Amino acid sequence: MMIFGPLFMILVLALAIAVAVLLLRWLGGPWHSVQPPNQAPPARTPLDILKERYARGDIDKEEFEERRRVLGD
Repeated sequence: MMIFGPLFMILVLALAIAVAVLLLRWLGGPWHSVQPPNQAPPARTPLDILKERYARGDIDKEEFEERRRVLGD
């Protein structure tokens, strides 16, 4: 009979730790959506660069359309 006391305490402690971990994960939100600091930002495509240049006013609409056709989009 004396063995059930320590086993019950270990079971209660394990259950309390599991509940605490699950609660912290639930309250902490999605961990996978945070981008690690050592990961490079997504690469920009040539079309993205072309759109940025057009938005800044570096190129006019005709040049934008011509270069977009050359890129195939």
